[in-house]
Amino acid sequence: MLRSFVCAGLALVLGGVIAAVAFAADIRAVITSVDPDKGTVTFKERKGKGEFGDSQTLPVAKDAKIVKGTFDKETKMLKAGDPIEGALKADVFSKDKIGEKGVGATITTTGEGDKATVTQIIVGGGRGKKGQ
Repeated sequence: MLRSFVCAGLALVLGGVIAAVAFAADIRAVITSVDPDKGTVTFKERKGKGEFGDSQTLPVAKDAKIVKGTFDKETKMLKAGDPIEGALKADVFSKDKIGEKGVGATITTTGEGDKATVTQIIVGGGRGKKGQ
């Protein structure tokens, strides 16, 4: 009987760990604004070529990784590169650089709904002109 309770408890713990990992998401997005004082990022998810979802604002974790991205031709995805100095206060997130078009990025979140938090931002894949 005790063995059954221990096994059931272990299954619940492992299920919780798996569920926590399952709530992590990578979002291909265009960042439209950043508020480093509040620690938030506003973005639109890319739905398809030229199609975007509604604007979302999420908090950024204090230990979030903010990095430059490099395009991997095999996976056709951005992968993490060098850290961006200044994190959310970096020049790449200034209003002048973001402009009307935004800055392309892959945003990694954990949690869902109101509890979602950004844990990584890979900057790259922008919609602007090459060389910007």
